[in-house]
Amino acid sequence: MQDSSTKSSISTYYFIRHAEKDRSDKTNRNPHLTEIGKARANHWSNILKHVKFDAIYSTDYNRTRETAHPTARANNLDLTIYDASAINGEKFMTDNNGKTVLIVGHSNTTPEFVNTMIGENKYDDIDDSNNGNLYIVTITDCVISHQVLEINPR
Repeated sequence: MQDSSTKSSISTYYFIRHAEKDRSDKTNRNPHLTEIGKARANHWSNILKHVKFDAIYSTDYNRTRETAHPTARANNLDLTIYDASAINGEKFMTDNNGKTVLIVGHSNTTPEFVNTMIGENKYDDIDDSNNGNLYIVTITDCVISHQVLEINPR
């Protein structure tokens, strides 16, 4: 039997790639979402409406911020901007211990971040045509579980 003074620590991380971006100008490195992308961002917010987030992270791009914004608004949270190229997984886990967090990234940075969190190289880059992966990483008292779901609107 567990001592009642010992409380389990559960951290849950939800990772998604940004929604569909405007590809009309190939020279634009910071495009906004398309109308389909905006609809997907709202769809993510609806899918995650029963999850109470403690923090929402986004890279500093229009497409990721715009994807995260509906869920942040629903949770009355400001976005925390992170640099995907400078992630310290151990510090991130320490800073968010016991929290439920959404992280919005890119086709390469999202699976890379998930791999960092789970301590293995399991997930490959997301296909460029796929904006519907939802990675869920749960850490309960140092035991890590993870899964990926593909969620696309009808």
